[in-house]
Amino acid sequence: MKHICGITNFCKLTLVVLILTSLSCKSGINKFPEYDISKLPSLTVKYDTTVYFDSGRVVLRMICPIMELYDNTSDPYYEFKRGIYVEVFDPLGTISAKYAKFIVDADLWELRDSVVVINENQDKLETESLFWNQTKDLIYTDMFVRFTNEDQIIEGTGFDSDSHLRRRKIRRVSATIYLNDDE
Repeated sequence: MKHICGITNFCKLTLVVLILTSLSCKSGINKFPEYDISKLPSLTVKYDTTVYFDSGRVVLRMICPIMELYDNTSDPYYEFKRGIYVEVFDPLGTISAKYAKFIVDADLWELRDSVVVINENQDKLETESLFWNQTKDLIYTDMFVRFTNEDQIIEGTGFDSDSHLRRRKIRRVSATIYLNDDE
């Protein structure tokens, strides 16, 4: 009788293991997700500092936490998902944004989220979205902008300028605040 009970316990244990095994298995074979290679970056660089030279002089320094190159698409581009900071040395100035994208064939930069541009005169442009067409030397946006210089703060919607903020135009001015009492 003892021998039969041992076989019965063994049978019960085997039955429980088979039931648990069948419940834990999914139907079909596990597959790895499929990726479209054109949607993956061909190059990823972390904590990059790039320095551009012209005739032996430093012209520009670009700093970014992550830079990704997508060149397996019809319109290759660089993407800076965690932001970008650029120092320009001739003339002096800085550009920063929490997101940036450079479309190679169009020679076009798109900057978004807390965009700040400061030129050699310490004039400061702040906006949430800014485009820079390098071929035409044109920066522009349709978003709200705040432009600050030593004399005034101008706010409005829409902005066009050269890349040095010298020939600038705010399209729809909503406020002008004079910082000197002389005005």
